[in-house]
Amino acid sequence: MQSSPNGTTPLQVDVVSDVVCPWCFIGKRRLERAIALQPDIPVAVNWRPFFLNPWIPREGVDRKTYLETKFGSVARYDEIAKRVAAAAAAEGLTYALDKISRQPNTLDCHRLILLARKEGDPARMKQRLMDLYFTEGGDLTDRETLVAAAVDSGLDGARARALLEGDEDVDTVEIEANRAKEAGIEGVPCFIFGRRFAVSGAQAPEYLAAAIARVAAEADPGTVPAT
Repeated sequence: MQSSPNGTTPLQVDVVSDVVCPWCFIGKRRLERAIALQPDIPVAVNWRPFFLNPWIPREGVDRKTYLETKFGSVARYDEIAKRVAAAAAAEGLTYALDKISRQPNTLDCHRLILLARKEGDPARMKQRLMDLYFTEGGDLTDRETLVAAAVDSGLDGARARALLEGDEDVDTVEIEANRAKEAGIEGVPCFIFGRRFAVSGAQAPEYLAAAIARVAAEADPGTVPAT
């Protein structure tokens, strides 16, 4: 999702999101479509961590307990989830509600995304984790599942395992996630264009594309304007 033709400095887009946030799942796809709508504007996407449910322990909790704690009942969430699942389907994504059995703490997921930022493709890593959770019902608290996801995303399995077995980057991820909260970000996804213009929520691709063009034009008056 990055390009810089002719040596042009790419527009930086920071995306604050969590891998278990369904609107982040949808928002990632909409951002990809938005970037495709502005092929003449090079973009560099930085995936930033956010803890949607910071109260969940590292070992996670069963899905039923989570839904009852956060929404009051499973049935109450089902009504919300049906609308979200329909929005995901409209983007070609599958939100398989019945397959999710465990709600994870996402610290280790964000550690893998950070590892991919340094050694691979963070967008691919993030997508794999989201697909595992939303579409396949994978347990993101299971170390072997996470290592396999890392390998699927092009990372070295032994390197990923060593990371997960230790405390590498725990503080880095927690500091970055807390910094987002301190900056006033309460809902995700949050898209920050060129460090100057923020858009909250999984907005339509056309809206995000217009934001890309607007900020790029402010930085470089010769940039193609929004249409």
